[in-house]
Amino acid sequence: MKLQKTDKARLELQPGVRTLGQRERALLLLSDGQKTIRDVKPFFDAQLEQMVTHLVSEGYLERIEPERPAGSGIRPIASKPTANNTAGSVEPIPEPVTPKVSADQFDGKRSLATTRMFLFDMSERMFARRDPVMADEFREALRHAKDRESMLEVSRNMITEIERVAGHERADSISERIAMLLPVAA
Repeated sequence: MKLQKTDKARLELQPGVRTLGQRERALLLLSDGQKTIRDVKPFFDAQLEQMVTHLVSEGYLERIEPERPAGSGIRPIASKPTANNTAGSVEPIPEPVTPKVSADQFDGKRSLATTRMFLFDMSERMFARRDPVMADEFREALRHAKDRESMLEVSRNMITEIERVAGHERADSISERIAMLLPVAA
């Protein structure tokens, strides 16, 4: 099941608007119509299903059924009667057009090394001058992060601090980039 943000969610993600929490906003950022619940599950704890259900019921998200591959069975024929038709024949209804996703598409290779380098860079940019002790702590934690889970933990801690010093918009954009860099859980 794929997740797609609605217009209400896009309004929520605009600068200066904040009615949802950081985790809910992060889920909205990741919900691009391409990722499934399984894809985003590693970024959230056991409350993901509850959060998805809440955001769907509030109108921020919609669930999208995966498309069936071409030639995978018989498709029902949709039709409508024509206005000037007296013989009862029908005219096919065109398929709805799926809007293109405007999110930043990342075509690079996902890897722990790429994620680590990005996080090292963020640590230097955000904390080296402002809080050298914290920058050292993040660098040390990144050096010891050898698997996906430990890398995810360091990134969550860093995002929390980035939100504190630079605001939620900056934290949300960095969180989205991390989601594009970090390898998908097996």
